[in-house]
Amino acid sequence: MEQKIQGESKLTFLEASSIIVGHGVGSGILAVPYLASRNSWLDIVLVLAVVYVINLLLHFMIAELSLNNGGLQFIKCFEAELFAGKLKTFATWLAFALLGLSVLLNVSGFIAGAAAVFHSWFGISTRLGMVLYYVLAALVVAFGMKAVGVCEKISVFSMLAVIGVLFVASFLHPSGDFIAKFHSARNVLALYGMVSFSLSAVMSVPQVVKGLQGDARQIRRAIAAGTGLNLFMIILITVMTLVGTGSSITEDGALVDLSRHLGGWVAVVGYIFTLLALSTSFWANVLNLRDIINEQTHWGTRPSYFAASLPCLAVALLGLSTFVGFTRLASVIQVLTGLGIILAYHRSRNRVGQSAICGRFGTVPFQILVFISSLVSTVGAVVPVA
Repeated sequence: MEQKIQGESKLTFLEASSIIVGHGVGSGILAVPYLASRNSWLDIVLVLAVVYVINLLLHFMIAELSLNNGGLQFIKCFEAELFAGKLKTFATWLAFALLGLSVLLNVSGFIAGAAAVFHSWFGISTRLGMVLYYVLAALVVAFGMKAVGVCEKISVFSMLAVIGVLFVASFLHPSGDFIAKFHSARNVLALYGMVSFSLSAVMSVPQVVKGLQGDARQIRRAIAAGTGLNLFMIILITVMTLVGTGSSITEDGALVDLSRHLGGWVAVVGYIFTLLALSTSFWANVLNLRDIINEQTHWGTRPSYFAASLPCLAVALLGLSTFVGFTRLASVIQVLTGLGIILAYHRSRNRVGQSAICGRFGTVPFQILVFISSLVSTVGAVVPVA
């Protein structure tokens, strides 16, 4: 029987899909072209296909876990399905602290990244840029889930338009000297890890479950469409960078390389794309952290919103780390939650006795496959590229 969930707001299919896209799209997809250039075309196609399918399974499992627990975020799902005994309360608060810290570091990284764009583009001081960006971006989340969904939808279509302009420009001025060939198995692993990171929107899946009010069919469609659109953007950015820059591709990022080849106007387009990508991720993450805090503390939506967003600005202003440093610290913590998600889903599926979203694709062999993929992605994130 389909479980009806009353969320904060009802999302349309496009808004729900855009939240998945917005959470996933970010700096990762700009790093994929360089790693792709160190592999053969066959490796690139296989990695994209395999990662998409397995990540889709992971997102479906998370959606079903949340659905079986009334649309709750990870921490309350862990508390209900995974933690037990005398240490249950301690384990719940520890998981809350670790996951909350992970999201906080992520959002602080987005603020630092946006401030860097403001500084490069307009010459605004870094600290002023952080405050300015925070005020503009956090205002969207202050209006709630529906506002986030609408802004994510607008931003996703804007990013597609930006990529479309660059794609056409790249083919009008091709480099013509790129040769894709196999270099090393380590390069395949590195590409696998980066694509997996770029397609990940696991923290926003419960928002889709709540926003679509537990409609299993719509949830599946929204997640598949959102991750599919992310994959489409990865393909476009990778192809246009390889075509446009050829053998001169570097580790500086796709837009930097294209700017060198096509001209300075690409830098302005790149600033726009970067701000859109950072903002969609900011909105999704702050909304998620707001709900995590509210579910755990019962402070209410407004106090939880301030608790979720203000510390992120404070950490960014303190300058404790760079954008890359923030995201690396956050990724280490999030990897630790991977096994917990699979175990919690396994217990949830057995408890409920049915599978509204995954069906037979959520059985133990597929759970093991998803976990192995997570380990491979983790290895891929740290191996040196040849």
